[in-house]
Amino acid sequence: MNVVDTSGWLEYFVDGDNSSFFAPAIEDTGNLVVPVICIYEVFKKVLQSQGQAMAEIRVADLVKGNVVDLDAPLAMSAAMLSAELKLPMADSIILAVAREHNATLWTQDEHFKGLPGVQYVEKKA
Repeated sequence: MNVVDTSGWLEYFVDGDNSSFFAPAIEDTGNLVVPVICIYEVFKKVLQSQGQAMAEIRVADLVKGNVVDLDAPLAMSAAMLSAELKLPMADSIILAVAREHNATLWTQDEHFKGLPGVQYVEKKA
């Protein structure tokens, strides 16, 4: 199972330097777990930069995976990770989803670097 964080989705959508790193996880929709917070973040970012029509197209790609809603136990798990690892809210939710589903987290966000179960690639300038 795989979880791709928001930065990975956005990198993939713009065909950035690291898009090929994220492509296998994103394109393997049968093994893709999508935290609902990623839908929020991708939709918002694309909405602001490219408009609602493109934001809806991009979200359609995310929902090809298994979308995981935020419930009370997951929220508490994320809060514990946030406190322990000093992660922002969205990142702690994404990591909690990955851990709940025994999934690999694919990211270019440096604060995930070195954590167990994380595949990290350095973001290119």
